[in-house]
Amino acid sequence: MKALLYLALLLPVNFLAQEKTNSEKFWTQLAAHCGKAYEGEIISGGAEGDGFTGKKLIMHVRSCEKKEIKIPFFVGDDKSRTWVLHMNPDKILSLKHDHRNPDGTEEKVTQYGGTSSNVGLENLQMFPADAHTTQMLPKAATNIWWFTIDGESFTYNLRRVGSDRLFTVRFDLTKTIETPGAPWGTKN
Repeated sequence: MKALLYLALLLPVNFLAQEKTNSEKFWTQLAAHCGKAYEGEIISGGAEGDGFTGKKLIMHVRSCEKKEIKIPFFVGDDKSRTWVLHMNPDKILSLKHDHRNPDGTEEKVTQYGGTSSNVGLENLQMFPADAHTTQMLPKAATNIWWFTIDGESFTYNLRRVGSDRLFTVRFDLTKTIETPGAPWGTKN
């Protein structure tokens, strides 16, 4: 018995207590912003007439559950978009884009996204397009979405591999703004 106690004292502390994965650390950082809203700006890929440029961009970390975080992304008066992150049983994250019509019904193109291929980094998670996305949007088969987070900013990014398509919106996490209303299809 004394030998086991002695051995336990020699083991690193993180061996005895399960250490969080990078995806769990990312999740914890993001969940710390639950209930808060932030304004963003396009830092790559914006162009006149793209539906984003010149409009107020807001992310609202609206709900944070144990296995799901929902972040509505408002573009001007358009409240159709919500990023939905899932924590899978293997601690790998998935991203879906939930698109709604003003009456709350799903748009024709919705629930596309991907699942990370690993636990990523604590400040970066990547989501290559999944089979559902490829079937629904063949041109998006090479899409990779990713989020970054640090003490000052959160970014949403889209790259279409094999093309010049790159889109990045950076949100300033140092300045909260008034919480917007609910996204379409959600009750306050």
